[in-house]
Amino acid sequence: MGQLNWVLRVSLGYFFNIIELLIFIRIILSWISPGVGNPITRAIYGITEPILSPFRRLIEKSPFGGGMIDFSPILVLLFMRFLVQPLAYYVVNLLTNPWR
Repeated sequence: MGQLNWVLRVSLGYFFNIIELLIFIRIILSWISPGVGNPITRAIYGITEPILSPFRRLIEKSPFGGGMIDFSPILVLLFMRFLVQPLAYYVVNLLTNPWR
């Protein structure tokens, strides 16, 4: 079971790293704006928008929302790093070592 735990944890780590990388690429793309017709841009926006839009709506409803700077990528990265990743690793540990 130890090897399964390791494989799942490494796979989750790669998954979260890819999502974070795509969000960083999206931030850079928003600065240079290569155009919506670009297929790479559409793919990155298509993958990251379902993750970012709930946080964008949350910011808009807050008293700090409605500004020119979109803080949703920062919130998503913090949320993933400090809540989702540890929770995912905890679930992996529970699934692979149920009696601990």
